[in-house]
Amino acid sequence: MPRMDKLSNYRTTFQGNKNKGQVVYVNTTIVFWDENCIQLRNGGYETVTTKRKMNQTSNQFDLGFGVYQKNYDWFVDTPKGETLDFVDGMIIDRKATL
Repeated sequence: MPRMDKLSNYRTTFQGNKNKGQVVYVNTTIVFWDENCIQLRNGGYETVTTKRKMNQTSNQFDLGFGVYQKNYDWFVDTPKGETLDFVDGMIIDRKATL
């Protein structure tokens, strides 16, 4: 079973810290983040691996989002506690509501 707390380097490059960075899987930047927002992209491939790498990124860099699938549709739980439909290229606010 793959680890969910850390990215593997299989076909994946990443750089950054909790404040700013990006993860590239194959040829697509699947997660980009800075202090204010997070952008999620799947490059048109809604695969288990893409979703897993997004969640590993969130866990490793403490970004506070989660991506999951239900009835073939993807959803995102945001740092604010919202659940949104996944849209390729979506941008979510990083600031949690207190």
